[in-house]
Amino acid sequence: MSLGEPREHYETVTSTNERARQLAETGAPHGALVTAGEQTAGRGRQGRSWSTPRGQAIAASLVLRDYDDLLPLRAGLAVADVVGPSALVKWPNDVWLDGKKVAGILVEARQDPGWAVLGIGVNVAVDPATLPPDAAEVAGTLGLSPDDVEPTLTRLLEALEQRLGEESPVTLAALRERDALLGKPVKWQDGEGTGAGIDDDGALRVTLDDGSTTTLSAGEVTLTQRDS
Repeated sequence: MSLGEPREHYETVTSTNERARQLAETGAPHGALVTAGEQTAGRGRQGRSWSTPRGQAIAASLVLRDYDDLLPLRAGLAVADVVGPSALVKWPNDVWLDGKKVAGILVEARQDPGWAVLGIGVNVAVDPATLPPDAAEVAGTLGLSPDDVEPTLTRLLEALEQRLGEESPVTLAALRERDALLGKPVKWQDGEGTGAGIDDDGALRVTLDDGSTTTLSAGEVTLTQRDS
């Protein structure tokens, strides 16, 4: 069954991920989709809020029952495929365009029974100036019209289906070409260093100031302003 079937669409919803989790827990099939014209309590990574102005952005959550550990990376790459050749993926799955965040992804999974909910938000026609100050500072937009939201979602589902079905080395090679952190100074909870690429397990490699290398498999990573 193709991604996006069956589909529930709401004019307004608190969180598409919340509704998709309910569907997953009651046996919804792989590919079931929840979308909304407006989200009032959307969530991003690290517990952040994600604003979805009415009719201006993709707010979508998929129930997946066939996936691997690279799911967040595959999803970020699929979004970048749709955004265009200038889009970069900020590990693990934020999508940036012209130095601004245009899309975010949140994955919530349960091993028993096995399912994942993949939430995707894309600022298709959002004016960042209308967002809350904390979001407006980093938010970007595709600069399209509200009429482009649904066609963009269609292309995204097609790109995601392709990325979910391809071999891991293909995904990782494509990610390395779009790596927003490569050669950039970064910091995380326990330290800072310079982005040194993505390894074969999908972890972020970082070169430390003493020349040694470490890998990050989870957690929040931010770009810093210090000289690289």
